[in-house]
Amino acid sequence: MELSPLFISLQTAAAATAAAFFPGILAARWLAHTPPGKGKALADGLLIMPLLLPPTVIGFLLLLIFGNRGLLGRTLSEWGLPIVFTWPGAVIAAAVVTFPLMYRTARGAFEQVDPDMLDAARTMGDTEWRLFWRILLPLSWPGITSGIILSFARALGEFGATLMLAGNIPGKTQTMPIAIYFAVEGGKRDVALVWTLIMIAVATTIVLSLNYWSDRRQNFAGRHKGK
Repeated sequence: MELSPLFISLQTAAAATAAAFFPGILAARWLAHTPPGKGKALADGLLIMPLLLPPTVIGFLLLLIFGNRGLLGRTLSEWGLPIVFTWPGAVIAAAVVTFPLMYRTARGAFEQVDPDMLDAARTMGDTEWRLFWRILLPLSWPGITSGIILSFARALGEFGATLMLAGNIPGKTQTMPIAIYFAVEGGKRDVALVWTLIMIAVATTIVLSLNYWSDRRQNFAGRHKGK
């Protein structure tokens, strides 16, 4: 059996998680300590919107943006960088869908850091950028790690948006969920079963990793509180 869907899925999930990481933590840092207000609620709603909309809606919106008739898609095609029916298209679709998980998990981790500690660092002359990298991010890292694991898992199982934007091209954009769908459509239930078992094994590994990091996070928080 061709194993390319496994490798394409892992590569796509890793790239999508990396693509969502920096925007996710920057957006989380921006909103975590922003005073409450209507603007904050609106920004938060827009950032988590990909998590609320059906994947097919996300895929259609991405087609409008990156399709040959879209302004951005037409420009990229003229530069020799087409997105539709390509592996970068699969990465973009997965990254958009997984971004809210990275953002919300990182924001929750940032909000759990004692603000008095940050204020003390400010009185000592630390800039906001230095405070972020030397204090806030290290203290929030166990929670952010959970966000990375969840984002990777979500990207690994992405189907609808990926299929609409990147299509089903064996050896190029065919991920495991897409391979399962078309195997069932083609009557190859044995192949679909094999891919299903592989995804279950990967999902189990992800769950165990998430539980491990959650336990570490609780132990870290307990030691920090004790100090």
